[in-house]
Amino acid sequence: MFDKFFDRLFNGSNEKEIKKIRKIVEQEINPLEGSMKKLSDSSLANKTNEFKARLAKGETLDDILPEAFAVIREASRRVLGMRHFDVQLIGGIILHKGNIAEMCTGEGKTLVATAPVYLNALEGKGVHVITVNDYLAKRDSEWMGQVYKFLGLTVGLIVHDLDFNQRKIAYNSDITYGTNNEFGFDYLRDNMVTSLDQMIQRPLHFCLIDEVDSILIDEARTPLIISGPGQKSTDNYYVMAKLVPQLKKDEDYTIDEKQKTVAPTEAGVAKMEKLLHVDNLYDAENLELNHLFVQALRAQAMMERDRDYVVKDGEVVIVDEFTGRLMYGRRYSDGLHQAIEAKEGLEVQRESQTLATITFQNYFRMYAKLAGMTGTAKTEEQEFIKIYGLPVLQVPTNKPILRKDLPDVVFKTKAGKYRAVVKEVQRRHQTGQPMLIGTTSIEQSEELSHLLTQAGIVHSVLNAKYHEREAMIVAQAGQKGQVTIATNMAGRGTDIQLGEGVAELGGLAIIGTERHESRRIDNQLRGRAGRQGDPGSSQFFLSLEDDLLRIFGGDNIKKFMEKMGLDDDEPINSKMVSNAIQKAQKRVEARNFDIRKYVLEYDDVMNQQRKVVYEQRRRILEGENMKDQILNMVDTIIEKGMEIYADPKLYPEEWDFAGLLKYSEKYFLSPGELTVEQLEEMSREEVEDKLKTCAHETYDSREKSIGSPMMRELEKAVMLKVVDSKWMEHLDDMDMLKEGIGLRSYGQRNPIVEYKVEAYDIFEEMQQAMMETIILYLYHIQIRFAEEPPAEAVEQDDHLKDATPHYVNEDSSYTDNENASKN
Repeated sequence: MFDKFFDRLFNGSNEKEIKKIRKIVEQEINPLEGSMKKLSDSSLANKTNEFKARLAKGETLDDILPEAFAVIREASRRVLGMRHFDVQLIGGIILHKGNIAEMCTGEGKTLVATAPVYLNALEGKGVHVITVNDYLAKRDSEWMGQVYKFLGLTVGLIVHDLDFNQRKIAYNSDITYGTNNEFGFDYLRDNMVTSLDQMIQRPLHFCLIDEVDSILIDEARTPLIISGPGQKSTDNYYVMAKLVPQLKKDEDYTIDEKQKTVAPTEAGVAKMEKLLHVDNLYDAENLELNHLFVQALRAQAMMERDRDYVVKDGEVVIVDEFTGRLMYGRRYSDGLHQAIEAKEGLEVQRESQTLATITFQNYFRMYAKLAGMTGTAKTEEQEFIKIYGLPVLQVPTNKPILRKDLPDVVFKTKAGKYRAVVKEVQRRHQTGQPMLIGTTSIEQSEELSHLLTQAGIVHSVLNAKYHEREAMIVAQAGQKGQVTIATNMAGRGTDIQLGEGVAELGGLAIIGTERHESRRIDNQLRGRAGRQGDPGSSQFFLSLEDDLLRIFGGDNIKKFMEKMGLDDDEPINSKMVSNAIQKAQKRVEARNFDIRKYVLEYDDVMNQQRKVVYEQRRRILEGENMKDQILNMVDTIIEKGMEIYADPKLYPEEWDFAGLLKYSEKYFLSPGELTVEQLEEMSREEVEDKLKTCAHETYDSREKSIGSPMMRELEKAVMLKVVDSKWMEHLDDMDMLKEGIGLRSYGQRNPIVEYKVEAYDIFEEMQQAMMETIILYLYHIQIRFAEEPPAEAVEQDDHLKDATPHYVNEDSSYTDNENASKN
């Protein structure tokens, strides 16, 4: 009931908003087209300077929007031979207003983006265009970049393996293309530098995300992490990889396929204790061993080769479950990747230490304005609004959609389903109609490929193993007689155009061989047919043995099947089965949303702390005089010492002045500078004032001996070193806290609330430790004047030298190195 109410509410709102925007296009932009066509190339290009001047005088982007959109439309027509349709300008206005534009496949989203990107770039603060891979970033920056450059704007590209200067130039461009991972990593790196001129990003202004559902939804469970090499030995991974296969499913461990978890039974733990020759695997001294056991069990029982990962060139490479692409350089976290390496008999890489981390949610929410476009977002609108404040508006198609979405065909077994798929492919192939067959795993695509080969049908296979040929294979999928198998709708961003005579054959036929957990992924597959008014069709072939129905369908379907007594090759046409599929998908989507929300709730706590620490670093880098802050730190340390050794609640004769002197000498006081007898003759206030006076005088003396400019450099070097090292230790502490906090729920306590309270305490302790370490360094460091400047004496950690960017999936301990993200 409520779903229908909200559907009516949002659909009504969508139509009203589109109607308002259409008026702007028809009444304010279109009438300018004639005058723009009369302008010479130089006059048209000079409009950019004219707009900038008007903005400088106080006009707003909304004031110049109609003219700017008319200019970009005319420039595109001249440079690319592509004139924006009215619906593309509607999409552009939606994006400019900071919304998500849902546009069907083939509607020209790449061109749609040029209008809001051009308009917002006029402010000179930088516009970032985010794509899902380097190929699309490079393609779009070169393709659409021609239009921007014609109009006098600069275009940059951020891809993997660029050096510092190339990145700096790209970020200083008016418009910068790149992937979400590269932008996120550069943000983290900027907050690890030791001088302002090493930073490359400007303040985050306007960001437009292509395939926004993929980046802000599918990849949102995967925080970005920059890591350095760890120190732990890898020997025990091999030990566990040999022992765990001796355990038996259901007897020694159980698997929950719905939650995607595996847990050892009491019998399994006892068996492992015997094999490992330990008395209690849960003793404090065996916690690391227990952790390795659990990860080895996950690697053995849950992680499947050619589904979750592939082994290529001696490495375990993650397969993205949403796109089917290989995630080169990415690693599962928390020892899981090492456990898989050991399982596969490969060299086990050392675990790493976290140096910096942030989730995509919190990174993209830092932009002053955020917008996105995709073919599939409406099903996740509530999440977009709650997490990012991004409403979804559906843009009308330029031409009516002629694609026929046929009802699902359901079979009793997978074998029966595949036989039906092969028959359907044979039937359509005889006419020359092209087909795109969607699968959900590499294993499934190769099994189907084998069956088609046996049937004599020539076809192309696109899965993670043939990643390099993705764009070429997908682009050819609409040609006459072409049969293409694609895993998880890989090839997003590549247009499928119909070959000659294909429209008369019914256009591109989409055949799905399994429903995905997310309705969006199914819709993406369907959306590859029927672009720009082309004919086409889509149909899913399912079986009751498919994971979605088997795990989430419930027992009712099984009972129904038993009553029906159908053969394996006889399709089932039942509304109950169709409803079960929809309910299963909605349940999984809701669960995945909860996981993403859970990750964000934890990272929101970290985000507050991250802001404090990064702001501290920024002030240090900007050359702010930190002397007063340092002296305040000394005063705080003295006040803390007074509380410990001269507690005002105690009698003066109970005060421990000897302890107070020892404490003070640790931080700032020269040995013998004060005596217990001297302190005993003073009041408590006088003691405190005397210690502060001594501390300040000592600091002034050190400054005079080396000079104020050098002292400021020393302060900067010391503070950066300490802030960074303590922050890295803090990240490890927070990881450990989060790992164990879930157990609090067994005591009827809310883990999130407990996490917030304890995270605050840990952060306060870190801040105190930072302060104490900074004072220790500055009062005791030995300055060498010979060839080395004072900053060298600090022996700063070169924490960028061996840093490796990667991601972690908080809900299932995935760590991923540079280049993509993965759930």
